[in-house]
Amino acid sequence: MGGNESIEEIVAMENHHWYAKFMKECPSGQLSMYECKKLLGLDNPTDQANTYVETVFNIFDSNKDGFIDFLEFIAAINLVIRGKIDQKLKWYFKLYDADGNGTIDKKELLSIFTAIQAINGNQELTPEEFTNMVFQKIDVNNDGELSLEEFINGVESDENLLEMISKSFDLSNVLKIIQSGRRHSV
Repeated sequence: MGGNESIEEIVAMENHHWYAKFMKECPSGQLSMYECKKLLGLDNPTDQANTYVETVFNIFDSNKDGFIDFLEFIAAINLVIRGKIDQKLKWYFKLYDADGNGTIDKKELLSIFTAIQAINGNQELTPEEFTNMVFQKIDVNNDGELSLEEFINGVESDENLLEMISKSFDLSNVLKIIQSGRRHSV
């Protein structure tokens, strides 16, 4: 290794890099939904890609002002790049819980997995098979809803499910696919 930089110095340099990149793309200091889609190369997104990007945008817009500012952007980048599995699972749960009631029902999971599959393509299971398998494996009280605790404990205790969810719903992979798909389809 080259220098004697501390972790704090490395993180500060990375944050400076992200700040410069963010301000170059968003001179106002705030990323709107429109700018986000433009940044991702989504001029004419499919309905599923549009829904997914809007859902992700709204989750990262933590103060709900309609913009992602630099602190919200850094939080998103840190989650995607450095997030621990339990942090990512909490984020996935929030993504799946479309109505925000604190539980995921089959309709919500089916809806988001259908959107992801439309973007990702070639999945091993259909959205219906995936949804049924998830509920069969981790809905311990069989009430047709997954609480945050059921979701995290169930996914963490099943190696195959953890890998499948991580691979299917990994934000960085999905965004790369959206970007490359848009650029090549024009």
